[in-house]
Amino acid sequence: MLRADRTGPRLGPGRDGTRARRDGDGWILNGTKRWITNGSIADVAIVWAKVDEGITGFLVEKGTPGFSTRDIHGKFSMRASITSELILEDVRIPKTAHLEKARGLKGPLGCLTQARYGIAWGAIGAARSCYHCALDYTKSAQAIFAAARGLSTGAGEAGEDADRDHQGTDGLPAARASEGSGQMRPEHVSFAKRNNVNEALKISRDARDMLGANGIVNEYPVIRHMLNLETVNTYEGTFDVHTLILGRDITGESAFE
Repeated sequence: MLRADRTGPRLGPGRDGTRARRDGDGWILNGTKRWITNGSIADVAIVWAKVDEGITGFLVEKGTPGFSTRDIHGKFSMRASITSELILEDVRIPKTAHLEKARGLKGPLGCLTQARYGIAWGAIGAARSCYHCALDYTKSAQAIFAAARGLSTGAGEAGEDADRDHQGTDGLPAARASEGSGQMRPEHVSFAKRNNVNEALKISRDARDMLGANGIVNEYPVIRHMLNLETVNTYEGTFDVHTLILGRDITGESAFE
């Protein structure tokens, strides 16, 4: 039986190794899931677990014996979001809670594609907020600040990047495919998520520099966006992971196998 140490952090880099085994007409689940958004307040958790045939999904209701959650505290990023660890200790669920048609990674990756699509646009919103904050700040600063070549150059470059991405240079193909023909491919979304988050992070860092010491105080939104974007750069596929996805699409060779 899995024993969860609730006296200290369990946030190491190890694998969760969540597994499910048949038990009569139902299933028994054991393992942990970390970094689950709204994990402690959700009424139902969708849990992906390893079975003899590969990977499949299950619905686990809040209050099921053996199922518990623990919120992750001490975050410096995404602080407005409830982030939890799900702990499954001999959790028995009925056959009807098994997502029988969800086999392999296609199920969870299908969910990720939609999440990544939204992230690609949300990152640009954060970038534009940082840009406009830095622009207003430098325009209202002392004349010596406003005249500084470095600030002028930084504002121009950040504005160009933010405006280009806002116009959808790197998200428009995915949007058109999704809303028009309905033939959006995961590679469209990987391209948009990879590029937009990376550019937004650069813009937020430039904006923080332009605000000087004020760039780290919560009177301005820049440091909040910058820290949140550090997390956005990691979740739902890192920059490098999406690079590999695009490389596979271009060359036909997969680095995941």
